[in-house]
Amino acid sequence: MGCYMFDAQTTWYDRIVRKDEVDKVNPPKFDKANDMAELTHLNEASVVHNLASRYMADMIYTYSGLFLVAVNPYCSLPIYNHAYISMYKNKSRDVAPPHIYAITDLAFRNMLEMHENQSILVTGESGAGKTENTKKVIQYLAAVTTPTNKTSELGTIEQQILQANPILEAFGNSQTVRNNNSSRFGKFIKIGFSRSGQISGAYINWYLLEKSRVVTQSPLERNYHIFYQLLCGASAGLREKFLLDRNVGDYAYLKNGQRSIPGISDEDEFKKLMLAFKIMGFSEQEQTDLLRVIAIILHIGNLEVGAERSSGQAKLLQYVQVEKLCHAMGVPVDAFTKALLRPRVKAGRDWVDQSRTQAQVQFSLHALAKALYERGFAYLVNRINEVLERDSGSTMFIGVLDIAGFEIFEANSFEQLCINYTNEKLQQFFNHHMFVLEQEEYARENIDWQFIDFGHDLQPTIDLIEKSNPIGIFSCLDEDCVMPRATDKSFTEKLHSLWDKKSDKYKPSLFKQGFRLRHYAAEVDYSTEGWLEKNKDPLNDNITHLLSLSEEPHIAHLFADDLEGDLAARKRRGLFRTVAQRHKEQLTSLMAQLNSTRPHFVRCILPNHEKRPRKMDSVLVLDQLRCNGVLEGIRIARTGFPNRLSFAEFRQRYEILVKQGAGARGTLANATGTEYVDGQRACSLILDALKLDKSAYRVGITKVFFRAGVLAELEDQREKLVRTVITLIQSRVRGYLQRRYVNKRLYRAEAVQVIARNIKASQTDNPWWKVYVKMQPLLMAQRETVQTMARDGEYRKVVAQLADAEAESQKARDRARKLEGEMKKVQETLESERALAIDKQEILRRSQMREADLEEQLVVALEDLDKLEVQCEELLDAKRKADKEVEMWRGELEKAARIIGRLEGEKGALDKRIETLVADLSEKEDKEGKIHGAMEQL
Repeated sequence: MGCYMFDAQTTWYDRIVRKDEVDKVNPPKFDKANDMAELTHLNEASVVHNLASRYMADMIYTYSGLFLVAVNPYCSLPIYNHAYISMYKNKSRDVAPPHIYAITDLAFRNMLEMHENQSILVTGESGAGKTENTKKVIQYLAAVTTPTNKTSELGTIEQQILQANPILEAFGNSQTVRNNNSSRFGKFIKIGFSRSGQISGAYINWYLLEKSRVVTQSPLERNYHIFYQLLCGASAGLREKFLLDRNVGDYAYLKNGQRSIPGISDEDEFKKLMLAFKIMGFSEQEQTDLLRVIAIILHIGNLEVGAERSSGQAKLLQYVQVEKLCHAMGVPVDAFTKALLRPRVKAGRDWVDQSRTQAQVQFSLHALAKALYERGFAYLVNRINEVLERDSGSTMFIGVLDIAGFEIFEANSFEQLCINYTNEKLQQFFNHHMFVLEQEEYARENIDWQFIDFGHDLQPTIDLIEKSNPIGIFSCLDEDCVMPRATDKSFTEKLHSLWDKKSDKYKPSLFKQGFRLRHYAAEVDYSTEGWLEKNKDPLNDNITHLLSLSEEPHIAHLFADDLEGDLAARKRRGLFRTVAQRHKEQLTSLMAQLNSTRPHFVRCILPNHEKRPRKMDSVLVLDQLRCNGVLEGIRIARTGFPNRLSFAEFRQRYEILVKQGAGARGTLANATGTEYVDGQRACSLILDALKLDKSAYRVGITKVFFRAGVLAELEDQREKLVRTVITLIQSRVRGYLQRRYVNKRLYRAEAVQVIARNIKASQTDNPWWKVYVKMQPLLMAQRETVQTMARDGEYRKVVAQLADAEAESQKARDRARKLEGEMKKVQETLESERALAIDKQEILRRSQMREADLEEQLVVALEDLDKLEVQCEELLDAKRKADKEVEMWRGELEKAARIIGRLEGEKGALDKRIETLVADLSEKEDKEGKIHGAMEQL
């Protein structure tokens, strides 16, 4: 059959398709529907068409059942100003068009009304707009929680939360192929609130900083923004202080990628960064220290390493560049050169100087640059947390998660596995919350429901990555990292032996050294080259110890845990974690926090790979919708009961909607008397009185369940009724207070008149009264002077006491905050140690089992060796006998050879004699013939 096709670029074309490939079209009234769950015909084509038509009209937000879909517009839209904030403040979801502000406001109101922590998970592929939407969430919360009569402290904390973004973006974002401002780290921002709903503090947890970008980038990408901002925006004096030039092309870590972003001025961005530092309270010295680390990394990249022709040992080619680097780091040149080229290593019980090759020195320099950046970034986030984390009575929080999306590149390595593993866990959390928990609760509450299998079981893939028994990829990698002779190749072969043909999620890769893993989004080929080194994340101990003694306090602080002889440092070394272990622990902590909150999901969609506005690649979008479970989410929102309240909450909140005197209200009123009305029956009576459609709700064992939108309608009715009642009460109270005030004023005026007449009548002729009247102004002035002096003294005392009390209170708060921080760190360390101990026990158990197997094999091998030794002795004896026989036969052979020689000599002599005799015989025969001839003639 024929049909018209639409490619989201306002271009129509004809195509012949089969009837079974065509889906039904929704009526025109559903064009550009705000909520795709409202579509009459729910299919993939209608969902993509609805998103595309809205996207072309600059409506980038669309509801998809219980969550929000956000399509990256790749341009600035005027939908984030104060007018839009006012439009969504304290409004239900259906009042205004879909927006990130609506989801944020819902989370904020849920937190205040239900006293439950909330989380907003902003997920999607790289370049889909996660970071920008995260900033809009924080912007909205800062705006709606700012009181009209705000104090300077509250205004400061809200402003500081907003200004943390430019700092984190400068040090944690960069330009990629898909995104000009891509977050290369994950963050979970916890914004704390007081009981009154005011922001009281914030805390940032960060994950998976892409350290490899510091030393290498693809030609179409850049390093982190801060490198270019420093070179382009810093003053000449600051660049001279760090011994830097302005030209980006002069630095090895920058020159191979893009040097600027179209439409973005690195100089202006540096000014914004300096302003953000100032607002955050960073001192001039702290700013200099942070930028010094960036300058040091640029100098490290410019070090040139060569090799001696004779020995092949490494050598530094440019002494001037080495001097610049050591000056910036605050360490002696000779000590740094020796630590880099000939570090001291332990060989048995002795320490020896070991010469390094050119490749080893280059690796050490890259590792140092990455470690400096990571430690500097960790210090920066800790300082931001110190500024934002206030002891202001935070009782609840809203967490905002912005983490790198699922990644599939031409070459995928260890970093991509960590990122994709994280996304696998987050997708499982989404599926579990949206599908599994939802339907399990229906079963617990005896709700009539047909269980739907949405086919999103991600646990096998997660187990394959993280499980310890049977051993998963991370555990296998950790195990091989402590094996003395393990290599990337042996690690890969071990994985193949453990999982190939034993899990349908795993198979060997097309790479020479790697494997293929089936994720929820797609199959990904991973190359395992360099995984052992990446997981151990090694550093040159000689250099780190040298930096811990640096004359620059900040550099020494970054490497303070490497000081030898420091007991605490040795304990910290004992808590060594591989990269895989640290990431698994961080992710476990994150998932525990998310599970303790009520989540709200924002699914960001990448419309195209060209970063072009108003262009939508339908195939690309549909693939993302399938992977993210958007269609299943719509389906369960339409067929299920996403909103629910306990009987007590429902009765307390919505009993007011039942009219006074109605049957249900009268029956409920008896509950306060002798008759008992249980919660289930009370809710049923209220629902009957409200005359709701029976299909719109279900009454369970402990809760009432509603279809999407029903509870919002009840809430609107309640707000209207409450508003009417409050208005009536306010009018009655204002009238009463005004009448009371007026009557009181009238009574006072009348009393004053009576008193005045009586005093005037009694004191007219009293001489002392006349004196008093004349002296009264003087007495009052003197009295006021004395009272003023007394009040001033008391005021000064109270101010001093208040200052002392405030100081003591601040000290107590600081101590409490410090103790809470230490307790939190101890708890986190304890949890991580417990998890690590379990892993180590499992590794120890496997090692012991392997040791037992090897011992058994050794016993068998020794027995075989004894048997072989016996056989060897027997064979040697047989050989000796054979040798004797050979010697004997060799003698016999020599005798035979001599005899044969003699016989052959005799035979030769006989042959010659025979020849002579034959010749004589022939001669005689000739003579005889001649004689016979002569005789015959005669």
